[in-house]
Amino acid sequence: MNKIVIAAAAVIIVAAGSATALAEDIKIGVILGFTGPIESLTPGMAQSAELAMKEASDSGLLLGGKQVLPVRADSTCVDSAAATAAAERLITADRVAAIMGADCSGVTTAIANNVAIPNGVVMVSPSATSPALSTIEDKGLFYRTAPSDARQGQVLANVLTDRGIANVAVTYTNNDYGKGLAESFASAFKAVGGTVAISAAHEDGKADYAAEVGALAASGAEHLAVFGYVDQGGKGIIQGAVDTDAFSSFILADGMIGDSLINAIGDDLNGTIGTVPGGADDAATRFLDHAKRNGVDGDGPFRGESYDAAALLMLAMQAAGSSERADIQAKMMAVANAPGEEIAVGELAKGLQILADGGEVDYTGATNVEFNEVGEVFGSYKELEIKNGEFETIRVR
Repeated sequence: MNKIVIAAAAVIIVAAGSATALAEDIKIGVILGFTGPIESLTPGMAQSAELAMKEASDSGLLLGGKQVLPVRADSTCVDSAAATAAAERLITADRVAAIMGADCSGVTTAIANNVAIPNGVVMVSPSATSPALSTIEDKGLFYRTAPSDARQGQVLANVLTDRGIANVAVTYTNNDYGKGLAESFASAFKAVGGTVAISAAHEDGKADYAAEVGALAASGAEHLAVFGYVDQGGKGIIQGAVDTDAFSSFILADGMIGDSLINAIGDDLNGTIGTVPGGADDAATRFLDHAKRNGVDGDGPFRGESYDAAALLMLAMQAAGSSERADIQAKMMAVANAPGEEIAVGELAKGLQILADGGEVDYTGATNVEFNEVGEVFGSYKELEIKNGEFETIRVR
């Protein structure tokens, strides 16, 4: 009888030990639009963020050897209520220490204002680019590794001017992202002598965009700028324009950059130009190589930014010596900016060791991260052109 009691007690102790070990794992939320208008882009973004988490876990150095567990949630990109509910589950039920995400600007704003900020949870978005996010009352809890569309509008205006394009029609998705970018572009384009013949919103999820295409074509512009989503209305607008010969020259912003668009439209997209955050420097090349060695396709929009977002969260934990939410927030700026030893892609173990030894780090990562006073980056943009059915980088601006 005593042996049975002892054995039972041993089982309880082992079970309790396992539960304690699980409790000590650090959970980071990964909230992206796994369904919705950019669903073809988000798998690569999530995998890139999770690569950084695996790197930190495998090092055995994060807070004395803790593991990082990514917990995915679907932002939908467009449904703020669904995104908020998903974030609430991450924060209250899953008890994540921080959030990598969200992605689209509208749902990111909703999550930040309604869930993350009230609960003191740090968010680092790799792709929310609305200029309005620069001025939210975030209490130092919201950061982004993708630059604001205030800059993308200027870059796009310069690209068109350099190519001798002076008159364009603009269509934009009817949300925070589309409106912010359309306004930024129009202001910058007019400042360099360009004309926006028409600027019209479109709704996502429609089966037919004939009316929208007709109105855009009636403006008389030869070039159509599409500030929408690669798997939704933006694609529908372009398909309608091609089918009716309304336009043959297209200009794309970051939300439209994806191979799924080329696969859907085909050769009619050759000659299309666009912009997307990113570079072609040593940091970008190093990320592509590092991702490939680890079985991740790093060549796509916002993938380097996603890796950097996750890396910064874990370095902040190490700098704080804690995965408590307030402690992470207190160290975000410190690990992203000088002073400190520069930490590149694939060097998270090095950075974690330096911090464990009481040193300082300056994380530059895949996108040459450097935060300004509100926790966002200036960033660089690739100027792209579709040639022979593929996106080709023309230059970095």
